Amino acid sequence: MAYDPRSTFVESDAPPSRRRGPHIGPVAITPVRVFLPLALVGSLAYVAYAATVRDSAQIPALTGGALFLGLVFLALALAGLRETLRCARDGRAGRSVVAATFGGVAGIVAFGCFAWAALGALALGLASR
Repeated sequence: MAYDPRSTFVESDAPPSRRRGPHIGPVAITPVRVFLPLALVGSLAYVAYAATVRDSAQIPALTGGALFLGLVFLALALAGLRETLRCARDGRAGRSVVAATFGGVAGIVAFGCFAWAALGALALGLASR
């Protein structure tokens, strides 16, 4: 039996659905797509600033920055999980694999940031003794 690519499509007399909400080209503008890049840039800028400050508040600032950066990467990982599941359900295997890969990398970076924040918190506890 030969493969027929047309067999996966269902013909319908329904009109095509209209796009809802604002778009930039084919990409829909959602709160997540606006918030996460802003949070990522902001937290990276804060960590860069905290790394250049040379006073007694440097370790707490770096610890807080690492914690917030970990939360941003965790949100990116969860967004990658959501996109992976949505693409897999829609039958877009290639895009699903790419979303899973980037989501997994974001998850690894998130837990690295959480470890960095935990080490900073331990250093603060030891320094206060």
